[in-house]
Amino acid sequence: MEWRLTGITMTQRRFKFWGWGYADEHASQDERERLRRFYAQRFSVSHWDEIAPPLASEIPLPASRITAPDSLAPICSNDAEDRLIHSYGKSYPDSIRAFARRFPAPPDLIVRPRSEAEVVAALDFADSVNAAVVPFGGGSSVVGGVETAITGGFDAVISLNLQQLNRVLEVDPVSRAARIQAGVLGPELESQLRPHGLTLRHFPQSFQYSTLGGWIATRSGGHFATRLTHIDDLVESTRVVTPIGISESRRLPGSGAGPSPDRLFIGSEGILGVITEAWMRLQAKPRFRASTAVRFADWQQATDAVRVLSQADLHPSNCRLIDREEAATSGSSDGEAHILIIAFESADHAQEDKMRRALEIAAQYGGQWEAESPERTDAHDSGEAGAWRNAFIRAPFYREVLTAMGVMYDTFETAITWERFPDFHANVIDATRRIIREVTGRDGSVSCRFTHVYPDGPAPYFSFYALPKRGSAMVQWREIKKAASDALIAAGGTITHHHAVGRDHRPWYDLQRPQPFAAGLRAVKRALDPRGLLNPGVLIDP
Repeated sequence: MEWRLTGITMTQRRFKFWGWGYADEHASQDERERLRRFYAQRFSVSHWDEIAPPLASEIPLPASRITAPDSLAPICSNDAEDRLIHSYGKSYPDSIRAFARRFPAPPDLIVRPRSEAEVVAALDFADSVNAAVVPFGGGSSVVGGVETAITGGFDAVISLNLQQLNRVLEVDPVSRAARIQAGVLGPELESQLRPHGLTLRHFPQSFQYSTLGGWIATRSGGHFATRLTHIDDLVESTRVVTPIGISESRRLPGSGAGPSPDRLFIGSEGILGVITEAWMRLQAKPRFRASTAVRFADWQQATDAVRVLSQADLHPSNCRLIDREEAATSGSSDGEAHILIIAFESADHAQEDKMRRALEIAAQYGGQWEAESPERTDAHDSGEAGAWRNAFIRAPFYREVLTAMGVMYDTFETAITWERFPDFHANVIDATRRIIREVTGRDGSVSCRFTHVYPDGPAPYFSFYALPKRGSAMVQWREIKKAASDALIAAGGTITHHHAVGRDHRPWYDLQRPQPFAAGLRAVKRALDPRGLLNPGVLIDP
């Protein structure tokens, strides 16, 4: 993509405005055909009337309501396609609206600061023209976190794209930490750390298309299933531009000096300030690996095995349990067994002893695996584990195919303690299946996997698909989303384990958080952002 900013021509690989990833990335023809066959069989459909992806030229946009001042013009854009890219995230409802060519409230201006001083100048300009500011990292939010349809009496909306703040500024090899700008995308970050033999080791599914600042602001969870799973664990200190000044915490391995200033901004979703830098804890690149895929005939036995494994102080890097429905839907197995993917890794020592103990635990609960796999270091790239891993990475690209076909595919994730999990799992699955049948008039599918496990409970990740009536997908999605969210909140789970709150989860977040905490959060918002300009509608009302 090339767009002209006053005085500068920027060339950058362009994100899709209507789907996942870059504009030159798509599901392959083989993947498309597999999806068509699979869902045709599931829904007894003989032919799919597919909608073509939208073109920017097809979408009329309202005129921008503000003009950049000369001092900011070199870093501002109101290019039509740029405004489309910054209108939505990557959720199912975002996909539905994009394919329907509905972009009624794009940002009036996109600002790409190249320095912290330009972030400050952008916030000052927004204040002067009564514009809301939506911080934008990679735009991969699936919960309405970067949407620019803002209410609350603002005269304009600015999307603040941080991707020009993309450098590793300083590396401390002794303490194994680095000072990193918040706009760096995952691959850029790891590329800059590689010469130092270090890694952040934080790999969310959106890794290629999301930024460090986005991970911190949304309390992102990475692929790794135990121990250092959330970005929280990796943050050593933060530097944040708020409307009333800059907040920078000290670099410390730990502190008992009152509530943590870092924790105030980790998970704040852009409502309190703009994260510009962070010191992050790093690790040496792993050299020793072991991985195995284990099959279970019984779901309860599989979950019991994972519970015992999570409490055994083995700390597997991967401990991902996939139910048979999910395995079949992803095309990673025959759907006859539940699959547990176990992996260990270390930069210091061999992992086979840990794997043997993990498999002893799995065997106690009926787990079975290939005889040679405990000694293998590449099982995650082959067999059922490899097939699922590939499907997992490719799955976000499938949404644009399924939306074009008219198939609803979405996910929601949560966490719950072990003793409540069996009833919780049954209740959430039943409620979601029931509402799908009720609103669409036919059965859909609901599956479950564990993304992360803790000694006190798992993080279940539910996927569902359905065939809504054409033209009613958004209404039916809202009903399904509400029923599933109501069920998991009523049963004691969290509305989100790692996807963030955004605007889509607000009603249930309001139920989950303690009221005194809500009052405190509103007070902090008023203190740090007196005009309420930053990401209105996320976490609290404007």
